[in-house]
Amino acid sequence: MKLLFNVVIISMMILASTITGQTQIDEWVPLWENGAPGQNGTTDLDIPAYIVRLPKENNTGVAIVVCPGGGYGHLAVDHEGYQVADWLNENGIAAIITRYRYSPYRHPVPLMDAQRAIRTVRHHAKEWNIDPGKIGILGFSAGGHLSSTVATHHQTVNPIDNDPIDQLSSRPDFAVLIYPVISFTTEYTHKGSMRNLLGDNPDEELVKSLSNELQVTKDTPPTFLMHTFNDTGVPAENSIMFYLALRKAGVPAEMHIYEPGQHGFGLALKDPVLSSYPSRIIDWLKVRKFIHE
Repeated sequence: MKLLFNVVIISMMILASTITGQTQIDEWVPLWENGAPGQNGTTDLDIPAYIVRLPKENNTGVAIVVCPGGGYGHLAVDHEGYQVADWLNENGIAAIITRYRYSPYRHPVPLMDAQRAIRTVRHHAKEWNIDPGKIGILGFSAGGHLSSTVATHHQTVNPIDNDPIDQLSSRPDFAVLIYPVISFTTEYTHKGSMRNLLGDNPDEELVKSLSNELQVTKDTPPTFLMHTFNDTGVPAENSIMFYLALRKAGVPAEMHIYEPGQHGFGLALKDPVLSSYPSRIIDWLKVRKFIHE
C-alpha cells in the first residue's frame, strides 16, 4: 500500500503546477495515506481518493467537495465531476472531486470517505488558499444522497484517534444537492441506490436513519436543491421533502424545480433552459455571503 501511495505522490509532483501560488493536483490522491478504514483491496474501487482543481484567478476562498452520482454502483465522474470542477473554477471556487467507495462497499464506508474529504480540505485550507469556514459539499443523484448524509450525520462516524486530519470537523458549511436521492422510506425511494448502499435486507432503523429528510435538524447546513418535474428516475419529491424538513427546522434553503429534464444531465451544458441552473447556485452563494460581489 505504501508503495502505491508513493507512486501516486511522485506522479502528482510531476503533474503539479503552480498557479497564483497554489498547487494544482491532477492525479488521484488517496484520502488516507496508509490505507483507508475498511479497505478490502488495492484496486481503484478500494482506494478512496480526491483530485484538487484550484481557480486560476478571482479566488473566492470557497471550496466545494464534489460527489458524482452513480447509484452507489459506479461514479459518473466525467459530467458530474470534471465538468463541474471546470465550472466551479471559472467562478473562483476550488473543486475537490471525490472518488468515494461504492458497492460492494456498504454504509458507512461512503460516508466515511466523504467526511474524510471535507476534513482533508480543512487540513489543507491554508496551503490551497481556502477559507476553512467556506467549505461546502455538492452531490448529484446518489452523490446527492451522500452529500445530504454528510450534512445530516456529520457527527456519526468516529474518526481515527491518532490521525490529525480526522480530528477536524466534517460538517460542511453548505450543501448543494442536484436531483438527489433523499428518502429511503417512501414510494419515491430509488431502490437501486438503497440496495447498493445497504444490501438486500437492511435493518429498518438503519433505513430510517439514512432517509435524510427525517434527519434534518437546526444544525444541518444551509442547502440549495435542484430537481426537475420530469425526473422519473429519482422523483422531485425527494428534494421537496428535504426542503420542507429544512424549512421546518429553520435552516436556510433554496429550491428550484425545472419542468424539463430527465435524470442525470449534470450541468446540462447543451440545454438552453436547464443550463441556467448553475448560475442560480452562484447567486445563492452570494446571497449566503460565501461569495462577495
